[in-house]
Amino acid sequence: MIAALGGKEVSVNPFDLRAALLAKHAQHVVLIHFPIALFMASFAFDLLALWRRDRTLATAAYYNLIAAAVATLPAVATGLLAWQWQYGGKRLRGNLRLHLILGVVSSAMIWLVWWLHFRQRRKPGGRLNAAYWAVELVAGAVITLTTHLGGILSGVEAPTG
Repeated sequence: MIAALGGKEVSVNPFDLRAALLAKHAQHVVLIHFPIALFMASFAFDLLALWRRDRTLATAAYYNLIAAAVATLPAVATGLLAWQWQYGGKRLRGNLRLHLILGVVSSAMIWLVWWLHFRQRRKPGGRLNAAYWAVELVAGAVITLTTHLGGILSGVEAPTG
C-alpha cells in the first residue's frame, strides 16, 4: 500500500504492528473505540432494563458506564498528545477544533450520565428518571457527531456534499 507522507509517497505495510502502534497518533485511534462502544452498550442495557424491568440489566448498564467513563481519560489524553505531536500545539481550526471541543464535551457527558446513574441507584427503587434519559440521549448524539468528525479527520470516512 502506498501512502502520502509530507508530500512524498511512502510504502506502508498494513500488517506491521510495530509501525501501527508506535505512530504518533495511533494510540488515540485505537483507544477511542472503548469509551464509544462501552457507552453504547450501556445505553442498550439501560433500554433493555427498562423494557424488561430487569435490575440485572440495569447493573450491567451501570458497570459499562463506569468503564466508558474511565476509558475516556486515556482517549482524551492521547487525543491531546496527538495534537501536540502532529501539529506542535498550533491553534486548531475548523473540524479539528470542533472535534477537540466535542471530544471533551463527550467525555464530560459520559461522566455526567454515570453520575446521574450513580445517584439514581442510591435511591430506593433506583429507577432512572426522565432527566437521565434526556441527558443520555443528548450524550449519545454528541458522541455520534464527534465520532463522525473523527472518521472524516482520519480519512476513513469521506465528507458528504
